Amino acid sequence: MKERLNWHQYFMEMAILVSSRSTCLRRQVGAVITRNNQILSTGYNGAPKHIRHCSETGCLRKKMNVPSGERHELCRGVHAEQNAIIQAAVNGVSIKNGDIYCTHQPCSICAKMLINAEIKTIYIGKAYNDTLAIEMLQEAEINLNLVDLKSGKLKRIL
Repeated sequence: MKERLNWHQYFMEMAILVSSRSTCLRRQVGAVITRNNQILSTGYNGAPKHIRHCSETGCLRKKMNVPSGERHELCRGVHAEQNAIIQAAVNGVSIKNGDIYCTHQPCSICAKMLINAEIKTIYIGKAYNDTLAIEMLQEAEINLNLVDLKSGKLKRIL
């Protein structure tokens, strides 16, 4: 019998599965918001509802040569964390004191949203170079952990 996944592995694997719905041409990101080991909301990055996907229009950031981590507003897509927060709001689900599992570390815009949504812990699969996001999460005293998928162990970043 295969060894049972711990909660961190389980939710991170779910975030990876959610990312498979992404319509972004550059990076597929998935997010799962939980509280007390229950899923509250999910989100992936891609164009807003009723808007053509980048696979149809091409990547605006690539066309404009926008480097990764800069000028987030120059993109047709909504980030996975943003979509998870929005979906919770649309469905009337409070995410206060929840945790978020995300395939990638949140950018500074998403970090601000997670702070205001009162997320208490962020679990990530991959780090992302955004020092402003790290500084704000640290100041807001939000825990940030890197999840090792194989072992399920956490490496505390903040």
